[in-house]
Amino acid sequence: MVIWKHDYDLGIPAIDEQHKKLFEIANAIDKLLNNELITDKYDHIVAIIEELRDYTTEHFAAEEAYMLANKYPKFLSHKVLHNEFIEKMGSIDLAKIDNEQNAYLKEILKFVIEWLVDHILKEDKLISPAAR
Repeated sequence: MVIWKHDYDLGIPAIDEQHKKLFEIANAIDKLLNNELITDKYDHIVAIIEELRDYTTEHFAAEEAYMLANKYPKFLSHKVLHNEFIEKMGSIDLAKIDNEQNAYLKEILKFVIEWLVDHILKEDKLISPAAR
């Protein structure tokens, strides 16, 4: 389970709420991973991946619009990180998921949590009004 901490707050309510939603999606991955009653998780995994892809695309667009509106000087390098995440999510081979579902869930959960926490604390904190 991934717990939201106040350390992740940027002081930008709309973006903070979107980050919380990303944590909810990560927790849905964790919950599915630990659900022993579902033996075939493939359809659930695909649904979570699609939700993560769609929501991160929406979130990144909002975050990038905020950066542009506030003339954030490192916009392009920040956008590159967003694009890399979207590419990683787009490169997921759904055919490979079926054989090792729990192993795959562990891998995606680790990636999402590490990326999200690292990105918020190192990159997104720089767009916070408190950083200016």
